[in-house]
Amino acid sequence: MSWQRLLQPHDRLPAAASLEEWYAALLARLGTPAPFELALLGGRWAVSPGLAFLAGYQGALRVLWPSAPWSLGALCVTENKSTRPADLQTRLSGLLLSGRKDFVTAAEAADWLLVAAREEEPGQAAQLALGVVFNGAPGVRIEALPVLPLMPEIGHGRLHLDGAHCERLAGDGWQAYVKPFRSIEDLHVLSALGAWLYGIGRDSAWPQSLQLRLLGLLAGCAEAARQCPSSPAAHLLLAGLFAQLAALDGELDAAFAAGPAEWAALWQRDKGLLAIAGAARGKRLQKACAALGLSF
Repeated sequence: MSWQRLLQPHDRLPAAASLEEWYAALLARLGTPAPFELALLGGRWAVSPGLAFLAGYQGALRVLWPSAPWSLGALCVTENKSTRPADLQTRLSGLLLSGRKDFVTAAEAADWLLVAAREEEPGQAAQLALGVVFNGAPGVRIEALPVLPLMPEIGHGRLHLDGAHCERLAGDGWQAYVKPFRSIEDLHVLSALGAWLYGIGRDSAWPQSLQLRLLGLLAGCAEAARQCPSSPAAHLLLAGLFAQLAALDGELDAAFAAGPAEWAALWQRDKGLLAIAGAARGKRLQKACAALGLSF
């Protein structure tokens, strides 16, 4: 990507009547971006951390499924607060999906849904497949969930499937899709939020050293995006990037406090997003260090 687009001044894209409208406006400005560019520039031009998250999430989905439509999508895995294959009850029979997914990001706005479902024969170990269904198709229903305090503009929903016809994606649903997505999503959301912070810093005349370190973080994200997301090296780099941003926490709070109150309020409301799945990242870091023969 051209870093010039990040560094140039741009008006932010205002919030729209719906997530679909905002995302369409983003694509009208971007064209057909690569996944990392979608995350980075979408985050830079977002008016809130929540919309920056949406851009990062959509970028991550396109790493997972490169031929995805350009409309909004979502990955549907969680059932009863678990993503473990053995805990899932949604089933794929032939090309028909049946079951329920309890927590789907931007569910009502999503046009297409990637659904993790079990397909093993009775008595065999849990085996996942990933199927694609479209919102509103026969057998596909979204139930809206209450708005959350974190990123309230990004809704969540429960997906109900009743014999919904799907396209099955090639490969093992766990190894090829669900397992690596956590790291892919973490990286692209971090990139989007880092770009949002850089944009606020530029517009608010934050100290040059802070702006430069945010740019350095984004450059590190770009390199991490080039790695195989399941590799120990990628997990180590991702942990380093999160550590870089965590080290800036006090300076960021001070910079926000010295600037417009509306930006500070948004950051205090949504910055906890970066702590989500921190325990899982910690476990992946431990495994990566063991695989690489490192000790810290």
